[in-house]
Amino acid sequence: MVNYSPPPNGIYVPSVTFFKKDSSADSIYNPPVDLELQLQYTLFLARNGVHGVVLFGSTGEAVHISREERSNVISFVRQGLDNEGFSNFPIIAGTASNSAVETVQLLNDAKTSGAAYALVLAPNFFASLVTQQGLVQWYSEVASRSPLPILIYYYPGVSNNINIDISTFEELSTHPNIVGTKLSHGNISHHTILSQSPTIQSNNFSVFTGLGQQLLPLTVVGGAGAIDALAGVFPKSVVRLFNLSAQGNIKAAQKAQYLVSRAEEVVANFGVIGVKEAVFRVHGWGDRDGSRLPLKGFLGTKEQEEWTTNYGEAIEDLKKFETSL
Repeated sequence: MVNYSPPPNGIYVPSVTFFKKDSSADSIYNPPVDLELQLQYTLFLARNGVHGVVLFGSTGEAVHISREERSNVISFVRQGLDNEGFSNFPIIAGTASNSAVETVQLLNDAKTSGAAYALVLAPNFFASLVTQQGLVQWYSEVASRSPLPILIYYYPGVSNNINIDISTFEELSTHPNIVGTKLSHGNISHHTILSQSPTIQSNNFSVFTGLGQQLLPLTVVGGAGAIDALAGVFPKSVVRLFNLSAQGNIKAAQKAQYLVSRAEEVVANFGVIGVKEAVFRVHGWGDRDGSRLPLKGFLGTKEQEEWTTNYGEAIEDLKKFETSL
């Protein structure tokens, strides 16, 4: 089995998925993916310094996207990136599924479509019954059959609060096809232990945070970077924060982290809906009703007012910082 390398250190964007909108019944029930806008958005990210993109993670509404749609979008975006000179810009494919068999099918599809890595969410439907050894076996079987190197996606908030122990990560890090993790939770101690674990360090296994609020502290303790949704709105700002942190310019990084953390509250409080709202307000892409059911129309008038009142100033401050870069 090939010993794969993890994605290069840096900033990766878990992309939103754009849908076309019209008034037809079919569109309301199942609006089609807007391939052209998806590519336009990904090219915007590539041109503004991020190191790669995740298609069909949590922010991309993976659970609302069919297997065929995932393949079509990845293929279309990969070809478009290559045509524009970004052949080295990696696509990480999200493969959320509780079934080991279906996960392997999605991994094979992603490889065929042009993805370079995969983000594999922990199986969580039976979270209260799953043992740590069960997780080790599930990930090991999936990884052994995967044509792509995989990252363990640990996000308790969308995974029925499933727990993955430090020892489980250490054991899985020895698998040659498991190359890292995305940690989308607030326990910075967990990030620190994994980033500094001698076992993990010896196994070419990278630790990424899913929360831009933790980028500076994660980098200081040896983490690889972030897979961060806010970078999909303000890519230059989050990349600058990463660069300052990686260079050890702590005072400048602290100021950038403050701006980023304030704006990250939008993501923390509204999730994918808040990210889409920010993309719409800042860049004019998509619309405020641009998700699939049951998220469709979630951010109503009251939520929009709350968004403006509580986070508008933070977004504007980061927008000014982004423009200055």
